[in-house]
Amino acid sequence: MKLATLKDGTRDGKLVVVSRDLTRFTDASFLVPTLQAALDDWSRIAPHLATIAESLENNAVPSARFHEHDAHSPLPRAYQWADGSAYVNHVELVRKARGAEMPASFWTDPLIYQGGSDSFIAPRDPIRTFDEALGVDMEGEVAVIVDDVPMGASLDEASAAIRLIMLVNDVTLRSLTAPELAKGFGFFQSKPSSAFSPVAVTPDELGEAWDGGKVSLPLLVDLNGKPFGRANASVDMTFDFPALIVHAAKTRPLSAGTIIGSGTVSNKLDGGPGKPVSAGGAGYSCIAELRMIETIAAGEPTTPFLRLGDIVRIEMKDRTGHSIFGAIEQKVEEYLR
Repeated sequence: MKLATLKDGTRDGKLVVVSRDLTRFTDASFLVPTLQAALDDWSRIAPHLATIAESLENNAVPSARFHEHDAHSPLPRAYQWADGSAYVNHVELVRKARGAEMPASFWTDPLIYQGGSDSFIAPRDPIRTFDEALGVDMEGEVAVIVDDVPMGASLDEASAAIRLIMLVNDVTLRSLTAPELAKGFGFFQSKPSSAFSPVAVTPDELGEAWDGGKVSLPLLVDLNGKPFGRANASVDMTFDFPALIVHAAKTRPLSAGTIIGSGTVSNKLDGGPGKPVSAGGAGYSCIAELRMIETIAAGEPTTPFLRLGDIVRIEMKDRTGHSIFGAIEQKVEEYLR
C-alpha cells in the first residue's frame, strides 16, 4: 500500500491512502489520524489500512484526486532521522573534496549521523537559503521507516522491522561541512531540513525490485529539467538497510517511526568515479561528487552548487515507467523572515 500525509493546517497533517498509480486518495484519518500514530500500533492498524487500499483500487470507497503539491513529507516530523553513508564511493569522493583521507574501516563499519527531525520540508515546497555562498547541494537518497527495534538487534530483526520505504533530498550546505566536522562533533548547521517523497510505500509495492535490503532501481535526479543522476540504488551499496539498522541499534533501541537513510546514492564506472549522464554514465545524486571529479580531471570544479531559481527533482520509477513514490521537486528560493 501507499501512504501519504496531506497538509491540513496542523503540524502532523492527515493520513491518507493513495492509489498505486498515485492519481487518487482516500481519507484514513477516521481510523488513525497520522502516520506516526499508525506506526505506533502497526500490527493492529496495518491490516485495516491494507483493506482500505484494496477498496480504493476497486473504487469501493470515496476518493479524490491526489495532488502531490498538497502532500507533506510522509512524516512531517519524526522522533529520529538517522542518515547513513551506505555508498562508500560517495564518502570517498566528498572526503577528497575537503582534503580528508578515508580510513579503511569505512568499508566495514557504517557511517551514520543523527539529523534534525523536528522539521522536514514538504516534497514540493522550496529549499530556502539566506546565502548562495553556503553551497546548497541536493543529496538524492532512499530511506526506510522502521517499527520498534530492540537494542542489539540482529540482521533478521532489523529486516523484519522495515515498514515503509520513501525517497529523500538530504539538503546539505557544503561550505559549512568542513568547518563543522573539523570541530570533531559532527554536522549541525550544514544539515538543514530534509525533504521526503510525497508517498511512502510498503516493501511489497516494489515487487522484485526489493530484496529485503536494497532497492534495485535507478534514482532519477534532475537539475533544471535535465538528467543529472541515474544511479541504481542497489549498485555499489556497501551496507544495506538491515546492516544500517543493526548499526544504529547497537547501543540503543529505535522507536517506531525512526527514519534510516541510505546516504547519497552513488555508482562507480569500471571501478572508478562515475561519469555524467551526458557522457554515458549514471551521473550523480549530488553536485559535490561532480565537482570532485571535475577537480580530479582539471584541477578545479566548474559546476556551481545550487543557485536561487534552480529546480531539483528526485523520483524513482518502476520497470514499466510509472512513478512509485511521487516526486520531490523543489526550487531554491531566498529565505525571508
